[in-house]
Amino acid sequence: MSEIVFRSDVTVELVRSSASDSDVLFAARVSTQGEQTLESALAKQDEAETAKRDKGLINYLMRDRHGSPFEHTSMTFYVQAPIFVFREFMRHRIASYNEESGRYKELSPVFYVPGPDRNLVQTGKTGHYEFHAGSAEQVALVEQEARTASITAYESYQRMLEAGVAREVARIVLPLNIYSSMYVTMNARALMNFLSLRTKREGTHFPSFPQREIEMCAEKMENFWAELMPHTYDAFNKNGRVAP
Repeated sequence: MSEIVFRSDVTVELVRSSASDSDVLFAARVSTQGEQTLESALAKQDEAETAKRDKGLINYLMRDRHGSPFEHTSMTFYVQAPIFVFREFMRHRIASYNEESGRYKELSPVFYVPGPDRNLVQTGKTGHYEFHAGSAEQVALVEQEARTASITAYESYQRMLEAGVAREVARIVLPLNIYSSMYVTMNARALMNFLSLRTKREGTHFPSFPQREIEMCAEKMENFWAELMPHTYDAFNKNGRVAP
């Protein structure tokens, strides 16, 4: 049996993108310029006021929630995370997903165990939860129980595989903290919707309280996006992190 690995992080890589502020501007201006947007997009590159005007248009689109121009972009991320995180991802029916399959390949023994900085104690009413740091005893208990359950489950999985049981059957004993991997593709508008719900930021118009593990993925995705589309990213934050 392969050595069992325990992690407390996630992996997010940007593997492909066609996403820039100019893509948004190009799409937005067709509504007023029609086919002339093809020539004007090039002709205006040398004008001194272009950058200011472009930034203002993007902010207008964001502020007044004209969202369709932001859909003319595409980003594909490679994500490694525990399966329970992927189940939260797939509540967002605004992306395309392709995940590795436990039917067709033997799943690697890599399991998530919360790091010592992960808040463990939940207080408050439904919809108004707060999370606080656990005691040293609680941190140790979570780590011990997660490791023990993971090892026991993976050993059961291996025994069934060695006995000739199909992978799609043997996998039923594996816990939700086992890592999987997937490609997720979405446009900028969809990503903004995702970030508005899966990150917690001060000053947002509609505060969100995501589970920390999916927020870890969202934060990494946000960093890539901020570099690709800086004007759009600034407008998103300026207008309360609300998807247009």
